[in-house]
Amino acid sequence: MTSLAVGVDIGGTGIKGAIVDTATGELTTERIKKATPEGGKPHDIVEVAKSILDELSPASDVPVGVCFPAIVRDGKTMSAANVSKKWIGFEAEALFEKELGRSIHFVNDADAAGFAEQQFGAAKGREGLVIVTTLGTGIGTALINDGVLIVNAELGHLEIEGVDYETKASFAAKERDDLSWKHWAKRLQKYYSRLEALLSPELFVVGGGVSKQYEEFLPLLDLQADIIPATLRNNAGIIGAATLAATSK
Repeated sequence: MTSLAVGVDIGGTGIKGAIVDTATGELTTERIKKATPEGGKPHDIVEVAKSILDELSPASDVPVGVCFPAIVRDGKTMSAANVSKKWIGFEAEALFEKELGRSIHFVNDADAAGFAEQQFGAAKGREGLVIVTTLGTGIGTALINDGVLIVNAELGHLEIEGVDYETKASFAAKERDDLSWKHWAKRLQKYYSRLEALLSPELFVVGGGVSKQYEEFLPLLDLQADIIPATLRNNAGIIGAATLAATSK
């Protein structure tokens, strides 16, 4: 019985995919990355995902997991972060299965990343509440309590100072506003302090591509909980989607 599965991670700016050994969490192929089509409409995104799957050419019995920046309920996308609003209330899983020509496991992108970190990365073996955050185009969040994933926690959209705070504290906001690490860390401090006040986690895990530069900003944060960089970084969504697909069969 193969432990291989495909993970496809759909984001607001890029779509990534690879074949994963779900026993170890390691990529067995090079990661393929393509730009998210402008406007992020359903059929356009699915077309890019299909091209990635075609390039990976997995065997027909290899499970496929797809993660997406939205609340996912019964295969429907109930929100849309940094993609077209046409995804809201959309039968996303059915469209992917039709166009890819195979069954898939469809999941929220931050949940996939959090699950990967719990299985193979920085949250492995940790008890109590762990909050995994991904800092990128927006802020994704995953809650893991005593090793159990609590799905669809969209805490990147927490309102602070009257705004959806991912618009102020995401890595995209840092780049848009040309913030220094110090000034961006002040925004992150407000965000993580609010999460800590509401949920009292034992640990924060910080992922996304910027986490490879964690030494520039994590030491500037002052929290009661430990806050550490993700181990799997920008591959976490791929690994989590693939592993969830494999374990759901």
